Amino acid sequence: MKQKLPIDISKIAPEDKIKYEMAKELGLYDQVIQNGWGSLSAKQTGKIGGMIAGKRRKSPKGDNHSEEKSVESTPDTGGEA
Repeated sequence: MKQKLPIDISKIAPEDKIKYEMAKELGLYDQVIQNGWGSLSAKQTGKIGGMIAGKRRKSPKGDNHSEEKSVESTPDTGGEA
């Protein structure tokens, strides 16, 4: 059986750090670092996912999704300048 090594926090991608922040808020951080995400129950991972989704909804409009919205809301001038 393959032995799991503890997660190296310095090699985590910036976009994944939010998961670790939420795990820390729920008191699951040490368990995740020592045993990996697979050691959490579905209920625990669902709670983390829900917290991430809520945080993204509350974030200011200057985030990643604003680029998509700006393209959609640009009026079509029909090529006139």
